[in-house]
Amino acid sequence: MSWIQRYKLRNYLCNSVWILSVFGMVAGLVLVKCLRFIEERAGWQSGFDPDAARALFGTLAGAMFTFIVFLSSILLLVVQLGSAQLTPRIIGIVFRDRVNRFALALFAFSFTFTLAVLLRIHTSVPTLTAYVSSYLCLLSLGVFLFLIDHVGKTLRPSGALLAVARLGHLEIQGVYPRPLSGEPNTGHYPENVLGGEPARTVPNPKDGVLLAFDVEGLVVLARQANCTIELVPQVGDFVAAGSPLFRIFGGQGGPSAGALCQSIALGQERTLEQDPAFAFRITVDIASKALSPAINDPTTAVLAIDQLHHLLRNVGSRDLGEGRAHDTSGSLRLVYRTPNWEDFVYLAVTEIRHFGGTSIQVARRLRAMLENLTEVLPIERTPLLRNELALLHRSTGRFFQDAEDQAFAAISDLQGVGGNRPGAKDSPVAVEPAVPGSKAS
Repeated sequence: MSWIQRYKLRNYLCNSVWILSVFGMVAGLVLVKCLRFIEERAGWQSGFDPDAARALFGTLAGAMFTFIVFLSSILLLVVQLGSAQLTPRIIGIVFRDRVNRFALALFAFSFTFTLAVLLRIHTSVPTLTAYVSSYLCLLSLGVFLFLIDHVGKTLRPSGALLAVARLGHLEIQGVYPRPLSGEPNTGHYPENVLGGEPARTVPNPKDGVLLAFDVEGLVVLARQANCTIELVPQVGDFVAAGSPLFRIFGGQGGPSAGALCQSIALGQERTLEQDPAFAFRITVDIASKALSPAINDPTTAVLAIDQLHHLLRNVGSRDLGEGRAHDTSGSLRLVYRTPNWEDFVYLAVTEIRHFGGTSIQVARRLRAMLENLTEVLPIERTPLLRNELALLHRSTGRFFQDAEDQAFAAISDLQGVGGNRPGAKDSPVAVEPAVPGSKAS
């Protein structure tokens, strides 16, 4: 099985709600037959009244079917509310939620098992299957109650933001595994490492967003052809049909176009796999929608900045120079693009600063984030953060005309409005952006 086939299969299994439920139904039928075989060999029969048992298990089966319908309705409701109140980009994460998928599979398993038991009740009631069915329904009831609590937390902005941030941290660790050491890397771009004209350019065969690519597979192809491969688009970029997809340097023309295209995955929309910047994008979209005039919810924007704060701290402490891949002999075989520090900072700050310019709460929380990052991150990361502080200072001076409001907005506050860092109440009206060691920090 090729890399692209494994990727498509894994992606389909992770994003499909129905597959695990179908397996649960099949498992229910198989388990009933197995237990029935054990009962016949052991000669077990219960003293339950068959009519009463049929009524009981009919009621239990109806309850399981109600749970399935309820959970399906919840998923549709979460999709609708998430798209309207948060962002449509949250839908993929909802369908990948393990609790929802496990609950739906358990309900389908219990429903099928109970129906199968009901059909086998004639003049006597099978003991083992009857007890297993009853306890399965009790377990399903407990999961149903837990599901209500879980969905209620998922629908809250804080829960959705936390789920996105957790996935973002995992992708940051996967794409940038090494901690920052030495000089910062501003990104390995092909023009920095490859010279001359490419021997061949491979166009994109179809429209789509670049979702992921096989680093090891491309390195093997480049080593076999004794060339260097440049992957032109970055993960998350939309690539039109006919646009350059690969450039081949050296060798005798490089691998075939078919082999190269089997090492990349194209789709309809971005995913978080190999794309940590997409976690920033989703979080910023939630904050931007909260700051729109129609919603006007700056507190949700502050919750989003909380998660962006931790994401920036994570990515800022890592080496962002991943953009080259070498073979075992040390020869450069693959060059690809990844977001650099500037990309992450601009993505996390620019739109929120613009849309939340009239909110003192957002201004104070942004200032607290930038000042804290300036203090805790390596010195290589601080110049851009100081520039963003200067922009924030000018924005508050432009949006707030009164000196009192400008002074209030110039105080860093991790809660937005309501909490103060040490010394913040004594901060004067800022003329220059705060720097580490100043009174405002």
